[in-house]
Amino acid sequence: AAVVRDVDVLVVGGGHAGCEAAAAAARSGARTVLVTQRIDTIGEMSCNPSIGGIGKGHLVREVDALDGLMGRVIDEAGIHFRMLNRRKGPAVQGPRAQADRELYRDAMLRELQAYPGLELYEASVEDLVVDEPAEGSAAAAAAAEAGRPVGRACGVITADGSELRARAVVLTTGTFLRGVVHVGRESRPAGRFVSTSEAVEPPSTGLAATLGRLALPLDRLKTGTPPRLSAQSIDFSRLEPQPSEEPPLPFSFLNEGESVAQAANLITCHKTYTNAETHRIVVDSKHTLPAYESGDGKGAGPRYCPSLFSKVERFPEREAHIVWLEPEGLDSDWVYPNGISSAFPPDVQLRLVRSMVGLEGATILKPAYDVEYDYVDPTCLRRTLEVSTVEGLFLAGQIIGTTGYEEAAALGLVAGANAALSCSRGPPLTVGRHQGYIGVLVDDLVTRGTTEPYRMFTSRAEWRLMLRADNADARLTPLGAACGLVGERRLERLREKQAAMQRGLRALRGFALPNAEWAAAGFGVKPNGELRTAEQMLHVPRAELCDVEAAMAAAPHGWRKACPEGASLL
Repeated sequence: AAVVRDVDVLVVGGGHAGCEAAAAAARSGARTVLVTQRIDTIGEMSCNPSIGGIGKGHLVREVDALDGLMGRVIDEAGIHFRMLNRRKGPAVQGPRAQADRELYRDAMLRELQAYPGLELYEASVEDLVVDEPAEGSAAAAAAAEAGRPVGRACGVITADGSELRARAVVLTTGTFLRGVVHVGRESRPAGRFVSTSEAVEPPSTGLAATLGRLALPLDRLKTGTPPRLSAQSIDFSRLEPQPSEEPPLPFSFLNEGESVAQAANLITCHKTYTNAETHRIVVDSKHTLPAYESGDGKGAGPRYCPSLFSKVERFPEREAHIVWLEPEGLDSDWVYPNGISSAFPPDVQLRLVRSMVGLEGATILKPAYDVEYDYVDPTCLRRTLEVSTVEGLFLAGQIIGTTGYEEAAALGLVAGANAALSCSRGPPLTVGRHQGYIGVLVDDLVTRGTTEPYRMFTSRAEWRLMLRADNADARLTPLGAACGLVGERRLERLREKQAAMQRGLRALRGFALPNAEWAAAGFGVKPNGELRTAEQMLHVPRAELCDVEAAMAAAPHGWRKACPEGASLL
């Protein structure tokens, strides 16, 4: 085969894992090529047009803290922003944003096209090139006995026979590894449907065969997506609205204290519910569902993002399930009904949709479908996401059993950075469970594996009280800088923020009033003569910083009482 490229790092796949992997590798100084079947689908949101959520929003902030792309791109394309779990403590609050699909895809493509050291290459990857000793040879036996890798990834072969060579390869094939899409009892080989048509993108079968030949542990998983509805056919007047929060809270720390690109164009989502008739149709149509290869014929799908059939089957006592109606763009007629993923035949899907309030006259623009695909048991990986038996081969995203854009992005960043660092022989990027949700994600996968699509929750992190979404930069930006992964602009922004926080902390510690004055200002303390600093007041139940600042402004005589003249306020 003709060698058409010879670089440091090859990234296969242009989904969320691939985008972050390619950018991280290039950011770390590696000459990088991202290979994808179609450049125009880079950054495609194949399922829900949203980013973030509980646990997931933490991952996006951590990716951003390591100078990743997802946070900046959703700030460009977000059209509906909310902080989930606001009534709970800050550790478990999760930022979430609805995106305009086209704006998100276009913004991601622009980022990658302008990225220094990164080239986008359009081709279908058919096989992996691995240098390995001959089977049964003394070298192979010695490597196996010593627990060393028995081969080294050194490139890929494309559909036209071209060879792209590299010192490290990152596979982020998503649902394409021997993928099969199902609609009712009709199935065909594919990785996914093209977003706004009935055309499909072909699966990757050659790569699956090669991974099997390399004795990597393969199994099957399933995921699904709901039908898309026409907004013009929905009676929104009968539905409960959910407006965006204003002002919207940006995801990227680089935009902290500022706004988002579409702040003037924020949309309103709506919600409806399934009902007894919906559930009756689901139960009566069970026989029309696909014959899955995984999950004992039921499909090994995501437990925490279940299909409508799974919800009805698992919770028969529930009379209704929420369905969020989420517009897919500012100028789009397409609506994503979040909560009714299924793979029933199209006629059954239409009956299900029209059984719900506000959707009696709904039109389906594109039917729901499921996709089954091969994945690699992640326990065969090191914490760097390198395959333990194949040097230079890194895996990230759905190929190692996760579900969700955010999990994919986090794993892609780790794999891409470590692929680049392996070329330069630098120390790897590893995040501990105590340092971030990225560390929890990687540790869970490589030590425990998964038999269902893995998604992140705050409950998975035993250090969650320390791992807030709003302190991801303080936790991870210095770690990324030590690996050469973080640019000077972000480092300088963090230094400015930390200096401002220290000034604020000195001010809070340098101001004190008797409890009697705090109580008179409305704070819940006993009205006595005991001095209490402004910092200490923030520990009082229901005391807000803005209220403490107002009390400080109204009582200038409180300054310096907490600290003798000349003593350190730190």
